[in-house]
Amino acid sequence: MTLDSRLLSGGQGGTISKTKEGYAVFPGFCDVHVHFREPGFSYKETILTGSRAAARGGYTAVCAMPNLNPVPDSLTHLAEEERLIVEAGLIDVYPYAALTVGEKGQEAADLEALAPRVIAFSDDGKGVQSESMMRSLMERCQALGKIIAAHCEDESLLHGGYIHDGDYARAHGHKGICSESEWGPIKRDLRLAKETGCAYHVCHISCKESVALIREAKKNGVDVTCETGPHYLLMDDSDLQEDGRFRMNPPIRSKADREALLEGLLDGTIDMIATDHAPHSAEEKSRGLPGSAFGIVGLECAFPALYTGLVRPGILTLERLVALMTEAPRRRFSIPLHEGDYSVWNLDAAYEIDPSEFLSKGRATPFSGQRVYGRCLKTAFRGKTVYQEEDQRYGKAD
Repeated sequence: MTLDSRLLSGGQGGTISKTKEGYAVFPGFCDVHVHFREPGFSYKETILTGSRAAARGGYTAVCAMPNLNPVPDSLTHLAEEERLIVEAGLIDVYPYAALTVGEKGQEAADLEALAPRVIAFSDDGKGVQSESMMRSLMERCQALGKIIAAHCEDESLLHGGYIHDGDYARAHGHKGICSESEWGPIKRDLRLAKETGCAYHVCHISCKESVALIREAKKNGVDVTCETGPHYLLMDDSDLQEDGRFRMNPPIRSKADREALLEGLLDGTIDMIATDHAPHSAEEKSRGLPGSAFGIVGLECAFPALYTGLVRPGILTLERLVALMTEAPRRRFSIPLHEGDYSVWNLDAAYEIDPSEFLSKGRATPFSGQRVYGRCLKTAFRGKTVYQEEDQRYGKAD
């Protein structure tokens, strides 16, 4: 009896199966926040390289953000991304559409035409600055039955910042990003979501105030969910280094913020974990903290980092972690788990994260060099192998 057959004999139906040897099979992970950069920025990533990286990380479904060229703000602009997904996607890749034309926040995108063909709407990478515009967008998305996934950022409070406005920034002379630039728009949007009834999802929360606001909104019946990323749960600004791989938006914040995020994860305020996988070229990430592009990669190291940092120390159960990466995002965004979507892991395998081995074109991760446990041996999508560790095979599912 093969390892796969031993595991899968008890692992169908989206459950976890383990053997005493330390191997496990999980249902296919789902990430509702990735950047595959195509069309428009294929030097950073492509649908093919992004889905290869996802498969290596155990993912069988991802949702691709719309900060592309052209921005998918109309059916004509969406069509090019859809063609590339059909031609090159190894797993389920669900496109977002933009909320506004060109993600410029001035004019609404063609929401009614786009709604049947996209997973949700987002201007990710930019916050909708106008309250009246956000109210109108929420009213229309509510009527369409579509989620708004919001990048919450008040641009008037940024002041050229690029890391958290905290101890590290002050000690090293860096420009900081205040937490209010995130929680201020969240507070506004939660009020609007309650008034309009719109299904509202908050992207990549990073600070304690955001957790508190969302917790209270849920108690008050607002239709809100949120995500955070592995780096916000496992790091704080004391871990920063003078390297572009530590520059992301929102930034890694204080110890108190990280502790609040963990508390929110444990009490259910935070619904899911997403990587915000955002690859850039080596040159774009080589300019240190002040000059590098915002964004890090995460698909290939998310589960090992979280398993090592949260499950092995007893902070989170393995079952809960897997639910945060599978069931919760699929339930909120109505993403199916196909028969034959699974990944096989050796949970006892210990190694150092080496970005030079990544299948993504991106290499910048703050987890580089960290010793972790858990190596993906195989990922299957609809029953077909799309990643296998021994020779890093990958192929397109039938």
